Amino acid sequence: MTDKSAKMYIPTEEGQLSLLLNRGGPRSGAGRKRIGQTKKVSVTLPEELWEAFEHKVEAARSTKSEVIRAMIERYMKHDSHEPIES
Repeated sequence: MTDKSAKMYIPTEEGQLSLLLNRGGPRSGAGRKRIGQTKKVSVTLPEELWEAFEHKVEAARSTKSEVIRAMIERYMKHDSHEPIES
């Protein structure tokens, strides 16, 4: 690409922004498909638990989000409706 110009495209969906580098263009339906609603959550864990979690994520060749999602789904599937004790 010799032309270094760029175009910004703002689609109709809120929160989305595309940057075009003079090739192709945004296509409706392109990109990663949504699997649900995204919510940001902060979690405080002891350092040893974070390290163990990160090793599990690496061993699974997965992402933190995928591992946490699987853990929550597994818990919800087997939940006996008993409160969690800390």
